[in-house]
Amino acid sequence: MNFAQMKEDRSLIRRVARGDQRAFDDFFREYFPRLFRFTVSRVDNDEALAEEIVQRTMCIVVRKAGTYRGEALLFTWLCQICRNETFAVLKSRGIERQRNVPLEDNPGVRAALESISVESDEPESIQRSEEIARFVRTTLEYLPTKYATALEMKYIQGCSVAEIGERLDVGSKAAESILSRARAAFKESFRSLWDFEPNFIVD
Repeated sequence: MNFAQMKEDRSLIRRVARGDQRAFDDFFREYFPRLFRFTVSRVDNDEALAEEIVQRTMCIVVRKAGTYRGEALLFTWLCQICRNETFAVLKSRGIERQRNVPLEDNPGVRAALESISVESDEPESIQRSEEIARFVRTTLEYLPTKYATALEMKYIQGCSVAEIGERLDVGSKAAESILSRARAAFKESFRSLWDFEPNFIVD
């Protein structure tokens, strides 16, 4: 359990509940992109609909900010509200829910999966890869945006550290540090969620 993060989460959301504009700006900047990524794959990649749902979720969160008790990570709490709002919007519009989100639709997932090697076409090997894919998909939804971006650029786009630094508006050394923290954050989240070691992620 990441108690330090939960303490930060409680502090931030309390300030949001008090109407602190700076806290809200920080909250929005950090969590809107993450919730958008979380939502867009659940609405058949309809970006306009995903943005609307996340905006509605943010409005709900501001109203309910005082009810957050910090018993789970803030993003976990936000995702639950967002799931409920997604379901409500789709139901009100008569849109069938997408039950199985294709793995390839999430670039961040593909980034982490680059280090998974399927050694054969045997059913057991394929099934194992598919199981890992599901674990990875869920885990990456918990990562900060800059970590997912760094992983995508590194493992999908094949970008250099300098290019990653330029995209994130940091120097090369800082980009290396972000990549290292991104891999560490992924591993920590994976272990806490699934209780086994993600040995398929290469440092």
